[in-house]
Amino acid sequence: MMGQSIQNVCLANNATFLSALLLLAVTTSGGPSLQCCLARSETHRRPPPTPPDGPHHPPAAPVMTPPPSPSATFSVVDYGAVGDGVTDDTKAFADAWSAACAAEASTVLVPASYVFLVGPIAFTGGDSCEPNVVFQVDGTILANTGSTAWRSGYATQWLEFKSVRGLTIQGCGVIDGQGSHWWSRNPLVDQGQTTTELDPDRVGTIDRPTALRVYQGDNVTVTGITIRSSPKFHLTLDTCRAVEVHGVTIASPGDSPNTDGIHLASSVGVSIHHTTIACGDDCVSIQAGCSDVSIRNVYCGPGHGISVGGLGKGGATATVSDVTVQDVTFNHTMTGVRIKTWQGGSGSVKNVRFSGVRVSAVKTPIVIDQYYCDHTACTNQTSAVAVVGAAYQGVAGTYTQRPVYLACSDAAPCSGIHLADIQLQPVKDSGYRVQGPFCWKAHGDEMRPVEPPVDCLITAGAP
Repeated sequence: MMGQSIQNVCLANNATFLSALLLLAVTTSGGPSLQCCLARSETHRRPPPTPPDGPHHPPAAPVMTPPPSPSATFSVVDYGAVGDGVTDDTKAFADAWSAACAAEASTVLVPASYVFLVGPIAFTGGDSCEPNVVFQVDGTILANTGSTAWRSGYATQWLEFKSVRGLTIQGCGVIDGQGSHWWSRNPLVDQGQTTTELDPDRVGTIDRPTALRVYQGDNVTVTGITIRSSPKFHLTLDTCRAVEVHGVTIASPGDSPNTDGIHLASSVGVSIHHTTIACGDDCVSIQAGCSDVSIRNVYCGPGHGISVGGLGKGGATATVSDVTVQDVTFNHTMTGVRIKTWQGGSGSVKNVRFSGVRVSAVKTPIVIDQYYCDHTACTNQTSAVAVVGAAYQGVAGTYTQRPVYLACSDAAPCSGIHLADIQLQPVKDSGYRVQGPFCWKAHGDEMRPVEPPVDCLITAGAP
C-alpha cells in the first residue's frame, strides 16, 4: 500500500505573475481588430470614461468578423446603458438580450469607448430565444462588486449564458471581474476551516463567482475577447457540445486563488487554440464527462498547467476520454501536463495524448497523481479512477524540481503510459532540491531519447 509519503509530496506553485507581459504588450498597438471595434460602435461613440481602477485598453484580437447588419444589432446603449463605469447597467443588458432573442441571427452590441458596470446576470436561450445570437464585446464589462448586487440568491456566476444554440461571444473588448475584491479573504476558506470568506466591508457572498459561464450550449464560439481578474474561474464550459475557443486572452496574477483559465465540465467536442492564459490555477481544467477535447497552440503562465482532473472526489465516478494537447508552451508554471485523481473514486481516464510540449522553469513538467489531495492529509483508499493510455511525445525544456512524477494507484495501476522524445534539463540554482523521476505502479514503455531516463517505469515483462 502506498503510504502518506506520496500524499505529502507537494507540487507547490512557484509561479510568478508575468503581468500578462506578452498578452498585454499588443493591447496598445491598435491594428485591424481595434479599428473594427471602433467602426462597429461609430454611432455610439463618446469620449471614453475612466473606470475606477484606471483606463482599460481593448486588446487586439487575431480573428474578427465583419460589422453586423444594423437591422439585426441591439446595442445596450439603446436600451439605457450609461457606460460610465459607475452606473449599474445590468437591466439594459437584460433588455437588449431579450430584444435580440426575438430576432433571427441577431447581435447584442457592447460598444467600444464605454465601461459598463454589470451585476450577476443570466442570458437565457431555449425555446424563448432564436438561435445564432452574437454577443459582441467591444467595450469593457466591469463586475459590480457592491454587496447589494450579490447578496440576492448568492449568485455563483457573473455572466452566464444558458441553453443558447449557436452562441458566439466575440470582440476586442474586456470582461473584467475585479477579482481582487474577492481574493482578499481568509486563506483557510478553501480548506473548509471557516464560514466567513470575506472581510465585512467586502462583497457579502459566500462563493466567489465565475466570470463567464456557458451552460448547455450547442455550437458555441468564443473568440477575440480578454477576460481578466476573475473572482474564480475565468471561462467555464459546462454541458456543452461543439465548442471552439480561439484568440482569447485570460489574465490574472499567479497568486490569485482558484482562478482556472478555462474550465471544462461534461462537454464534448471542444477545441481550444491560439489562446494565452495567465492565472492562479489550472490554465485549462478538464473535468468529468468530457471527451473529444483538442487543445493546441496555447501559452500558459503563470498557472498550474493543463490538467485532466481532479477526478473522483468524494467517491464520485468520473470518465474522461480522447484528449489531445499539442504545441503548447508553459512558462514558470507549477506543472506542465497533468492527470490528477482522488483516492476512493471510480471510472477512467483513457486515450490522452500530449505532444509538442515546451516548458521553461516548470516545477514538474509531467505528472500523473492518483493520490491527489489539496488538504494537509487525505485518507488512504483502495478504489481509484483508472488511467489507461497516456502518451507523452516531444516534451522539452527546463524544470526546477522533478522532471517526471507518476504516482499511480495500488488498486488500479496506470497502464499504457508511453514516453518518447523527452528532453528535460534542470534549472541551475532554482532554489529547489532537484530530484530524479518518480514512479509508483506505473506501467508503460519508453522510446528514446528520454532524458533523464525514467528507469522506474514498469515495462512489459518486468516484475
